[in-house]
Amino acid sequence: MQGPFIRRDGEGARVRGPALGLVESNSIARGFVIADAMVKKAPVELVLQRTVSPGKHLTLVSGEVADVEEAMRAGVDVAAHTLVDRLELPQPSVELLAALRREGIEPKSAVGIVETFSVASTLLAADAATKAAQVTLAELRLADGLGGKAYFVIGGEQADVEAGLYAAEIAIPAGLLLARELIARPHDDLLAHLRK
Repeated sequence: MQGPFIRRDGEGARVRGPALGLVESNSIARGFVIADAMVKKAPVELVLQRTVSPGKHLTLVSGEVADVEEAMRAGVDVAAHTLVDRLELPQPSVELLAALRREGIEPKSAVGIVETFSVASTLLAADAATKAAQVTLAELRLADGLGGKAYFVIGGEQADVEAGLYAAEIAIPAGLLLARELIARPHDDLLAHLRK
C-alpha cells in the first residue's frame, strides 16, 4: 500500500501549492463544516477532506500563501473546541509535496524515522527535515490505520539523516513527538520494502 493516505482509488493527494493548510479536528461532523468554511472564505483548492482513525477529521487545502492564511483563520475559528492541531506551510519542501502526491523516492545509505501523535506535526517535521538536510522522503503515512498517529521515513547519508532528524525533532511542538529512530546501515530487505 503506497501513499500517505489509505484511499479507495489508490492515488496520492493532488497538491499544487505553493502553500498548504491543514486543520485536524476531533469531530467528524464539525470537520465537514470546517472544510466548507475554508473553501468559502478564500480561493483555495480542497486537497483532502476526510475522516481518519480514531474518529478525527482532516481538512487539507492548497493555494497561494495569502489565500491559505485566510482559509486557515476561518477553519480554526470554526473548529473552536474541536481543534486537535493545525498547520500552515507557506513554502513546503519539494520532497514533502512529492510524498503527498505519492511519488516514490528511494532512501540511500541511512534511514531515519519520526513518529508523532498528529498529522500536522508530522507534516511540519517532514518539511523541516527535508529543508535542513540532503535527504529524501522515502515514506509518509498519515493517520489512516495508525490510530490517528503519523510517521515519515527519510533516507540519505548518515550525517544528513541525523541533521534531518534533529531539525524534525525541534520543529515538533512539545508533547507531540512519539519516536525518533536512526538506522545507520539498513538491511537491503528493509530498503526494498520501503521502495514498494
